Order: sequence, then C-alpha cells, then structure tokens
Amino acid sequence: MLLLDLSTLRVATEDFAESKLLGKGGFGMVYKGVLPEGQEIAVKRLCQSSSQGIGELKSELVLVAKLHHKNLVRLIGVCLQEHEKILVYEYMPNKSLDTILFDSERNNELDWGKRFKIINGIARGLQYLHEDSQLKIVHRDLKASNILLDFDYAPKISDFGLAKIFGGDQSKYVTLRIAGTYGYMAPEYAMRGQYSIKSDVFSFGILVLEIVTGRRNSGSYNTEQDVDLLSLVWEHWTRGNVMELIDPSLSDHPPIEQMLKCIHIGLLCVQRKPAARPMMSWVNIMLSSSTVRLPSLSRPAFCAQEVSESENSDSYSATRPEASGLTDNSVVVSCNEASITELLAR
Repeated sequence: MLLLDLSTLRVATEDFAESKLLGKGGFGMVYKGVLPEGQEIAVKRLCQSSSQGIGELKSELVLVAKLHHKNLVRLIGVCLQEHEKILVYEYMPNKSLDTILFDSERNNELDWGKRFKIINGIARGLQYLHEDSQLKIVHRDLKASNILLDFDYAPKISDFGLAKIFGGDQSKYVTLRIAGTYGYMAPEYAMRGQYSIKSDVFSFGILVLEIVTGRRNSGSYNTEQDVDLLSLVWEHWTRGNVMELIDPSLSDHPPIEQMLKCIHIGLLCVQRKPAARPMMSWVNIMLSSSTVRLPSLSRPAFCAQEVSESENSDSYSATRPEASGLTDNSVVVSCNEASITELLAR
C-alpha cells in the first residue's frame, strides 16, 4: 500500500473536479483519477466529519491492505495529509452492479453468462473473506452498489467501511450500532444487532435473487403496495412458476436448470435461522457441481406473513428500532437508493 501525496491526488483528479466525480454517499465523494504513470484510480475522499480518527483509520487500512483476492477491490494507497482522509482504489470501468442491473436500458448488457460469472465471483470473494483469509472478515454491507465490475464484468467486492474482523473462535458479535442497508440486512442483525458471517450469506442470497430477476429488493416490509422480493420469489417457488420472475432481458434460450439452481441457492442463503444458511465454501461447491443435491428449503426470512406476525408482537421490526432498546442515535440505516456507509472504529 502506497502513501500518496495530496498534491499527486489533486493533479490526478484535476483538483477533485466535479467532472471527475464517480459517486457520493454518507462517507464522502469518489473521483476518477490518473496517476503520473498512467494508472487509472478511484479516489475516495472521506468527509471531514467522519467520526474515525487518523490512528484508527491507519489500523484498519493496514488490515485491509493484507487482503488479496481477484474478487476484492484492491486498495492501492492512502493519503492522510492536511486533515484529509483519502483512500485510493483500483478503478473499475463498469462501475457498480446496480447501475447496470436495475437500468432497463442497460441490463441487457448482462447476459446470463455474465450474471452467472458475477454470482460465482461474489461467492468466491466472500469465501475468501470469511474462511480463507487470515483476518476472517464480515463485510456487513454487501449489496449491488458495493459490487464493482471490471472491463470484463468480473465482480469485485468493495467498501469495507463497515467490515468487522473476527477472532478464530468467535462466531458472532452483537452491536448497538446497526449500520447498513434495509433490503439486504439479515433479520437477526436488523432486529437484535447480531451479526456473523451468516449475515453476509443472507445479503449474498438477496443479491443472487436480484441478479436472476433483475428486480431490486425494496426492503419495504410493511407497505401494502410493495411486495418484498423474498415473498415474491418464495410465492412463485412454492407454486412452481418461479421462472416467470426471470429478468425478461434473459428470455433468449435461458439455461433453466442453472437459473433454478441459483434461485434455490439464493433462497437457501436467506433462511430465517443463521444456522440453516450455508457457509460460502458450500455455496461455491453447489454452484460449481452438477451432481451435488441441494438441501430442502423452508420459508425465507422477512416473508409478508412473518412480518405481519411480528408487527403484532413485541419483537423488533425493521421499522421499529425502539422496540429493541436502540435509539435513533444508534441506528444508521438507509433505503437501497441512498446508501449510508460509515467507517467505524473497532
């Protein structure tokens, strides 16, 4: 990891010109830049109000810099001069998955071959984070906008701002500061602040269903007019007509068996009980094997009936943080369209 001068990054981004802006969120702004040797970069300039101190940020960066996998966005360098907190990543020319998948004019760029490659790549990247890296990382904010695509549409997991690192014998943590994106959050995290690698598996399941159907999971679990994606897929799955939900842009001779397997795996990953969700290494075996028998399914978490039941109980629901004893100050969430990502000190 390089320590980069602020002057170099100002030149690279034409002094953080608006024309170089790639995106923005709760963390700050991301700009496209070009280093003197010609390398294209993405420059994430954290907002001045970020609660994380320089020392804490350095500690986290040292850890993240140790992660190396083809399906993780590579951290190139950092700049901590003049009260700036700037992270520099490799540039992804096809930007984030959501900008193509949920755009009716662009989603035909993602044929089934590309989509299956994206699903496989995300699964391999997650297995590395959870099981194969020395650090054992839980991402905690996995979603379509945090999956970046390179020139060949290969996926790379990005944004470790919420990532937490587990010790070898610790299976789950409890936090009073829930941060992430509704629609991707596992129920035990949204309701009780419990997170583990199985929370990421839940988010992966949502992503798989979004990729196959081309529909964004609304995360609107309490509105009459919005049916959440899990309820919709489960309803069609139990009726035997789930292929009706396949993205219409994939209608040209789709490999039905492979699509059904992906939907099955997606539903398996969003089971209500974390223990019922597979490890990512098992997901990768299921994706790559044509002979492995997939486990049977139960109704997934956050189906409409389950939510209506929880609304009539004392349990905490996605829209009632006060029921868990959490206050507005300890819950940082967003709807899918407006991502909030915070760098949190460990």
